[in-house]
Amino acid sequence: MNSKQQAMAIVGALEDAKGHDLCVLDVSEISSFADYLVIATGTSDRHVRTLAERARETASRAASEHPRVEGLETCRWVLVDAFDVVVHVFVPEARDFYALERLWDEADPVDSPHAAGAT
Repeated sequence: MNSKQQAMAIVGALEDAKGHDLCVLDVSEISSFADYLVIATGTSDRHVRTLAERARETASRAASEHPRVEGLETCRWVLVDAFDVVVHVFVPEARDFYALERLWDEADPVDSPHAAGAT
């Protein structure tokens, strides 16, 4: 599975878990640490934890190494480092504050049938 397929699989898992405002950014031309960023919002700390765990499980199935996870202590912003795909899951206030889409405004958004249908 290539990195785009992995990103789309993660987006599908996040959508299935009712993630909000799903966004995929292709950062392969402007980043040395990942090819894709997946950004999602959960409705509560518990929801953020569930979304992050789904992302980790999906990424684990696609890679030979287990992704690293940071932020589960507070579940306000959880980062799942799946090597070529990095997933950020936020509560709404943290997503608004950190505004990763603006920070990575040079990245190309990726059209995803999953992300387009997310609420």
